[in-house]
Amino acid sequence: MRKLFTLVALLTCFLGAKAVVFVDAEVNFAEQTAIKLYGWGGQGTDRLSLQDGCLFYHGEEATENPWDVQFFPIGGVEVEVGVTYTLTLKIKGSVEANIFNMSFAGVDKYEALHVTTDWQELSFDYEATGTSGDLLFQCGSYVGDWWIEYMKITHEGKEERPVEWEDILVNGDAEGDFDEVPCAYSKEWGTGVGEDGLPTPHVAVIEDMDGNKVFAVHAKKVDPPLLWDSDGEQWGQQHSAGDPMPDNTWQNQFWINFPRAMKADEQVKITFRYKASKSFRVTTQDHTNPGDYLGGGKLGDIQFGTDWQTFEKQFSAAAGVQSIAFNFGEDGNYQEDIDIFFDDLTVSLMKLDEGLFVASTNTESGLVDYDFDNAIQFEYDVADKAYVAIVGTMGKEETWVNEVMISTVRGNDKAFKSATLKVTDAVVSDPYTWIAYTEGSNAKIKLPAQGVWKISIDTNDILMNFVELEGDEPGEPVEIVPNPYIAVLNALERDDLADTVNSDGTTTIREEEGGTGQTWDNQFWIVANRSLSAGEVTIIEFDYVSSIDARTTTQCHTTPGNYLHWDAIGDVNFTTEEQHFSKSFTVPSEADGMQSIAFNMAEIKEACDYTIKNVVWKNESGTETLINMEGADNFYVKSVGGETFSLGVSNAVVDKAVPTVIYNIAGQRVTEDYKGIVIKNGKKVVIR
Repeated sequence: MRKLFTLVALLTCFLGAKAVVFVDAEVNFAEQTAIKLYGWGGQGTDRLSLQDGCLFYHGEEATENPWDVQFFPIGGVEVEVGVTYTLTLKIKGSVEANIFNMSFAGVDKYEALHVTTDWQELSFDYEATGTSGDLLFQCGSYVGDWWIEYMKITHEGKEERPVEWEDILVNGDAEGDFDEVPCAYSKEWGTGVGEDGLPTPHVAVIEDMDGNKVFAVHAKKVDPPLLWDSDGEQWGQQHSAGDPMPDNTWQNQFWINFPRAMKADEQVKITFRYKASKSFRVTTQDHTNPGDYLGGGKLGDIQFGTDWQTFEKQFSAAAGVQSIAFNFGEDGNYQEDIDIFFDDLTVSLMKLDEGLFVASTNTESGLVDYDFDNAIQFEYDVADKAYVAIVGTMGKEETWVNEVMISTVRGNDKAFKSATLKVTDAVVSDPYTWIAYTEGSNAKIKLPAQGVWKISIDTNDILMNFVELEGDEPGEPVEIVPNPYIAVLNALERDDLADTVNSDGTTTIREEEGGTGQTWDNQFWIVANRSLSAGEVTIIEFDYVSSIDARTTTQCHTTPGNYLHWDAIGDVNFTTEEQHFSKSFTVPSEADGMQSIAFNMAEIKEACDYTIKNVVWKNESGTETLINMEGADNFYVKSVGGETFSLGVSNAVVDKAVPTVIYNIAGQRVTEDYKGIVIKNGKKVVIR
């Protein structure tokens, strides 16, 4: 008989922990001498200025779209999906009206901010569905003046135990020798010129300054500047022959270089001292090796001055980042020589418990939330030839669990979740079945039933095993039948597609004159009866047909209209011939908490009648149907100019009249002369 190593799960109720308010970002405009904007800077910001210690806006006429004036007053906030963040600001206006469309952490609030002529302190909650930590304001439709005195972003959480930090850089103070992997690189125009005539990165120069060693970058004027040789477009921005290229910005650079690449969401704290021969704005980026661009980065823009300053920030690293780049040519500063100095570089990682650890919860009873601080450590079992832990306590039903998170570190909640392991197949309770696993941030593992579970991990073959020792019977496959409801969307013709501002700040020009249409002006949703976790595998099936050939795209939403992720089940190409769709769908990590699949039915401009019926949405094992097997409550629609509504709601109203299309219960289009039960405007009607 195989030996069993027993560990008792110490489950701690989160409800008893003291709630703490954390300030993620705070801006007091009275302390600013110049407006500081984040991200790509926005557009229409010439309407903004500082006045009387406030951020001041003056608009003499409304722009065509609210987003013709848009900007990021707060940026770079570390956002965690599922956490609720609160924006608080003090504001007044010269005219009472709605000012802003606001977006933060993946959540949009349209016309959410109602300004009055008196000072108000307003608060708005955002339950994060995305990881964007930039607060976007759109306010071009406001005519008049408004003033914002301050704003801040906060969230509630539990007080975590203190952590220690360990600096991983060698010679960050510039007083000694570099390690095998140098901690600092630089690049100056005219130095280390490659075959393309451009400078290349080199190990940073160390100079003596008043008896102290510092890293020095002597940025040189880019002469001649890099110019476009023809008219064209890059990143959505038009340019003419002879215009300066954006490449001028990064011909003088500095890098803080890490000894190794970071894992996704690994917790990093970076500090350094810095100054320059003039005051100017510096942008930062994530790179792999110095010079190899990876992404926009977490440090944001930094204002350099002629006096020494100290920078410090903790952030969740992007996967693969190994260096932070500083670009010295923004705002035309590549047209002059500038001396830049750095000192006391530190890149610190949390000192955490290392090994294998499991935290657990019961999503059915709601008895206990994850307690990462007290996650159980796996111990090696010689007989099993695996690391083993048990979650739940034998004989105590109140400790049963049905979901776990397994991590390679313990000691900080964010660090725990960033270093989790995820299984690559459905979890089963067969003791002879071992399941492959891999690294995955924020990975939750759904167990087949609530109970006491023995978890074994074979780190050599990279396999996991789950065995239920006590608890409910794992679900048996149930008879799941297609929902026969015939869901119909009479999609109206949309306008020409509007120009789109992309996430990197560029603009995609749709038409020469532009339009107001969006691909989601006509939409259809299949809504599950519960939210789904990242990594959860489901199966979706349905029959579908349309009045003309039409392509639709799909997205992951929470409730209908609340966007989470750009891709769900891929494109669905409708034709006038009825087809059957079937797909196994794994919830993306970016769509944790999704509850609905959105079909964007304005990809084509023309009006079109879409029909979807015989829908099945179930879990991979077939033990659970995610939608009702009859009725219309799981189906929502929206057409051009109309409201989003459930087909199961009898009093739904659409703002614009839709063409009347009639189908028989077999889903075939019929005329008004047809007698019997028909589907008319999404409802069953008897025509006699």
